[in-house]
Amino acid sequence: LQKVKAIFLSSLFKQNKNFLGLNKFENISNHSENKIIALGGISKKNIKKLVLLDAYRFAGISYFK
Repeated sequence: LQKVKAIFLSSLFKQNKNFLGLNKFENISNHSENKIIALGGISKKNIKKLVLLDAYRFAGISYFK
C-alpha cells in the first residue's frame, strides 16, 4: 500500500529489545515481495552468516569502523 522499494530490518545480530535473529529475519523476508536489507550488529565475526539469508543488501555502522 505504501509502495516502498526496500525494507530495513533491524537488529539482526545485536541482541537488544528488538533483536530479530536469523530465523525471524528469514521468515519475514520469505513472506515479503519487497527487497529486504539486513541492519544492525553486523561485524567481521558474523558477516559469513549473511550468506545464509536471502537479504538484498546489508548495512551496519560497526562493520565499517
